[in-house]
Amino acid sequence: MFIFDMAKKTWGDVIREMKIFLWNPETRQCLGRTAQSWGLILLFYLVLYTFLAGMFAFCLYIMLLTLSPYTPTYRDRVAPPGVMMRPYIRNTFNIAFNISQRVTWEPYVENMEHFLQDYNDAIQESKNIVCTPGQYFIQEEESSIKQACQFKRSELLNCSGIDDQTFGFSLGQPCILLKMNRVCFPTEHFVYLITIFKLQKGDESHLHEIKFYPSEAFDPMYFPYYGKRTHVNYTQPVVAVQFTSVSRNHNMNIQCQLNGQGIINDYNNDRFLGRIIFTLNIGE
Repeated sequence: MFIFDMAKKTWGDVIREMKIFLWNPETRQCLGRTAQSWGLILLFYLVLYTFLAGMFAFCLYIMLLTLSPYTPTYRDRVAPPGVMMRPYIRNTFNIAFNISQRVTWEPYVENMEHFLQDYNDAIQESKNIVCTPGQYFIQEEESSIKQACQFKRSELLNCSGIDDQTFGFSLGQPCILLKMNRVCFPTEHFVYLITIFKLQKGDESHLHEIKFYPSEAFDPMYFPYYGKRTHVNYTQPVVAVQFTSVSRNHNMNIQCQLNGQGIINDYNNDRFLGRIIFTLNIGE
């Protein structure tokens, strides 16, 4: 019977019924409900979602009260620091140039100079203080603005870009800069971080002599790092490495790694965890 009645309806009947469903002028109903009915429904959902939003905000507020903005709450699974280097151009870690062609090594020099701007002696003397080498710079007050130790670019000597503004590239004795990623180390996990070098593949004799400035180690006085909220003027220490007598026209894969307690530098799935791998090729 229902199917029979539906078959009798024309498109005009269906449209009229739809109009009445949308708005019935006789009963003054919209979508089958009166204004009072719609008002009660909207009021119910308004109260419900206001209560849920309030509960969420309250729980979030309570959780934030338990967190310190200065120190990570859970530090037992903090990954060892990664390593980065300069120069870093064209999103690659390949250093290849010809000594006689300035255009091939000039981008590396510009990248190094740009990176070291914050390490200029005048800037460091105006912002940071002189610290005691070989000792961790512990600052107990958690919420106070922390002081930072000076790291002057003049300490990098031949790799400072002061006396030799080409960082050795024009002589075929290029410098690179190594730095660690910033990690807030808890006191009990301090380590003395030393960079060592080896050829990942090939004959290590192609490297010949290597010089480090200011030393092979990251001085402990630059640690711990307390985070950017309080350690405003913190300057990351760097180790400059100069390859003073590299064999020409040899493509060398070089691995620079951190060595120390708690350092992971052999994890194959992360080439930057505790190490950095790059290629070096110097042509005439």
